[in-house]
Amino acid sequence: MKKYSEQIQRFGRSLLLPIGVMAPVGLLLGVSGAFSQSYMIELIPFLGTPLVNKIFIGIRTVSDVIFGNLPILFAMGVAYGMSRKDKGIAVFSSVLAYLVLLIVMNVWLTNTGNLITEGNIAVGGQARVLGIQTVNVNVFGGIVAGIVAALATDKYYDLQLPIAFAFFAGRKSVPLISMLITAAIGLVIPFFWGYLIAFFASMSGLLLSPVLGQILNGVINRMLIPFGLHHVWNAMLRFTEAGGVYTINGVEYIGYLDAMNEILFNLGPDSEYWAMMPSLTRFGAQNQMVRTMFVFPAIGLAMYQTAHNENKAMAKGLIITSVATAFFGNVTEPLEFTFLFIAPVLYFIYAVIGSIGGIALYFMGTAVGYIRGTIFDFIIFGVMFKNSGWLNIVIVGLIEAALIYFIFKWYIVKYDVPTPGREDEGGSDSVLIQERRFDEVAKLVVAGLGGPENIGNVENCITRLRVDFKDKTKIDNALIKESGSTGVFFPSSGHIHIVYGPLVEFVRNAVDEELKR
Repeated sequence: MKKYSEQIQRFGRSLLLPIGVMAPVGLLLGVSGAFSQSYMIELIPFLGTPLVNKIFIGIRTVSDVIFGNLPILFAMGVAYGMSRKDKGIAVFSSVLAYLVLLIVMNVWLTNTGNLITEGNIAVGGQARVLGIQTVNVNVFGGIVAGIVAALATDKYYDLQLPIAFAFFAGRKSVPLISMLITAAIGLVIPFFWGYLIAFFASMSGLLLSPVLGQILNGVINRMLIPFGLHHVWNAMLRFTEAGGVYTINGVEYIGYLDAMNEILFNLGPDSEYWAMMPSLTRFGAQNQMVRTMFVFPAIGLAMYQTAHNENKAMAKGLIITSVATAFFGNVTEPLEFTFLFIAPVLYFIYAVIGSIGGIALYFMGTAVGYIRGTIFDFIIFGVMFKNSGWLNIVIVGLIEAALIYFIFKWYIVKYDVPTPGREDEGGSDSVLIQERRFDEVAKLVVAGLGGPENIGNVENCITRLRVDFKDKTKIDNALIKESGSTGVFFPSSGHIHIVYGPLVEFVRNAVDEELKR
């Protein structure tokens, strides 16, 4: 059980690197995307100035390239964080493994006649990634590639082969093995993905139910986030019968989006057809507005307040940026990924509460469009539209925020969930640490661990140095304490945790340098 817990913690830590990139880039993407939208330019003409518009479009373009390739970030981050033996070869192998995964799925789709050549490929669960049309597995694919590369590295980095194949032995075997494994996975995923998409399409009748439909939409949509299938789900509701068939002035509209556009932009709130809006907007932005404007700040506050006191300053930056990314840009993954994988039960509770809130909004007659869920959309399509019922979002949002805050705070503490700032104990009052004399710290650490010959793999998490050792009798706790450590733990045989606080990464770097001498 302890080993399983250690693996979960290791996996959770490995996600912090890509999440750390997602948060600021997502914020730039969201804000630049909002300020370059036509409805924002109409509201604030200054944004339409050629120079200003080009600046925001440029920022959006650059950010979109990074954010559009999140699977690679996750592949590299997971491989780096989970590998113990050779992180460099693990990261290298993860990229190759991910590329093979993409192209093998493309080959499968092509040879089985399932490659979509016309229409909206998102509805069929496909996407173009790095120029390859493939199954849209999103960050799930990157995580799979990262895990495969990390496991292959730790198992095969010192693989010995017959002399005739010696060139491919050792570390050079890792990328080859990683690619072979993901090639096999790439042949399996499309088969099951096809059935999953068909299953989604078969649920169209249930989705139109005011209560059951909202529960299914709310829960399933959030559960599909890590697999990238939420794009399929959203496209299905927007453009197919799953989102309903609506007749307006004798014209039939399939899916909710075109019908909502007709009423919102052409007929207006005084039209008799405005009564249809709550049935249309229940699939759109209003549920997301509750999430980004109220629920996410509540989650962020709960995480901040449950962080260890000495780690709060460090955790605050990531939490605030992740919340702001959703609030301004409707990019929810940075915050959701901080607890999705390490506390799936909590994530499920969060999804269910959101679904119940969606039901309440529907029966309260809320009619706030559009498909994004930012503060900008709330003001433009809610506050500035009469008969939108925007106040309902505030009411439901405050109730959801209160529930989420207390549930998250209780659950995080009760089950010791390693959300940002909670992973380990924090900083040291040692003069060596405070004055950042890391070379001296490293000398004491190496000596305290019994010398280079007694030290195996060295790595770190947010606050602890984690070291594999050979002989426990050679470890000198007094020397380790003298180095500035605030605590020493032996979570398993042959493995030690030494607590230094937020500056542990610099201690680890110095230890690495000391071991090279």
